[in-house]
Amino acid sequence: MRPGRCKPLTDLSPLSRSGPLTEAAEPLSTEDLALVEQARAALLRHYRPFWHTLAAAIRGTDGRVWTGLHLGATVGRLSICAEAVALGRAVLEGDGGVETVVAVRHPKPEEACQDLEVVPPCGACREMFFDFSPDARIILPGPGKVLLKVPLRALLPNPYRR
Repeated sequence: MRPGRCKPLTDLSPLSRSGPLTEAAEPLSTEDLALVEQARAALLRHYRPFWHTLAAAIRGTDGRVWTGLHLGATVGRLSICAEAVALGRAVLEGDGGVETVVAVRHPKPEEACQDLEVVPPCGACREMFFDFSPDARIILPGPGKVLLKVPLRALLPNPYRR
């Protein structure tokens, strides 16, 4: 970590501000912190600039964990989110039920801070998780980069319906 520029990956200090996400937040468990570390380890192991820049970890309803890696592509719309890769593995290898999800991003080479950061899922991944497990919990950064675990429904209050 570069002193003075980067915040720790897991800053567990008390929340300083309230709002819809912080009010819906649940405390992170030891298992949640381990899930963050599994996503982080997958990204550190497979990071490749512009190709593999995010990793995700999913804890299924049965307690098993699946990781996924962002699959970059020259044609951007063909890229596949790490969360989708992890969910595909959970469906193929388990029952597809999702309890908790976390994604971790590696900074671009030109960014001053080179620490990995927990990031929220994109809108498409939020919709995808809602289709498979609407009661899932998502770990994401809150005020001051404090990690929060929030219900998916707090991130997607009006999901698309066919």
